[in-house]
Amino acid sequence: MRRKDREVLEYSKMIEIMKKCDCCRLGFNDEKGVYIVPMNFAVKENKDEIVLYFHSAAEGKKIELIKEQKYAGFEMDTKHELVEGKVACGYSFLYQSIIGSGEVSLVDNAEEKINGLQCIMEHYSNKSDWNITEAMVKKLAIIKLVVKEWACKEH
Repeated sequence: MRRKDREVLEYSKMIEIMKKCDCCRLGFNDEKGVYIVPMNFAVKENKDEIVLYFHSAAEGKKIELIKEQKYAGFEMDTKHELVEGKVACGYSFLYQSIIGSGEVSLVDNAEEKINGLQCIMEHYSNKSDWNITEAMVKKLAIIKLVVKEWACKEH
């Protein structure tokens, strides 16, 4: 990271920032370059790993890319605030951001799909006791990304 003075290294603060974000962008390679898609997501801490779950339609370009590729990049950001200046170059922007990459896959197990969707719903609603059935999750895809590398920055 070029600006080491803005790097966040404390694990608990990095997780806190991640959980404040409301959109996570997944990035894949395709035949034309990079394909980036904004997604609803949730963060789940499992023992020694961080797992991101994403809600998706069961078909489409990102689903095909996940079937072809087993690795994806991600980016999320929050706490946006414009800082005005007296000259154009005096303007700045405050933010917190996380970038990283990890192993990406489609969740096949019905129980894990339900758990992933429950995590996503809790992330957006702060409610963790949704009635989610196997029939509901059969119609959609749950994408799982196991974080392998990540970095956090704050300005």
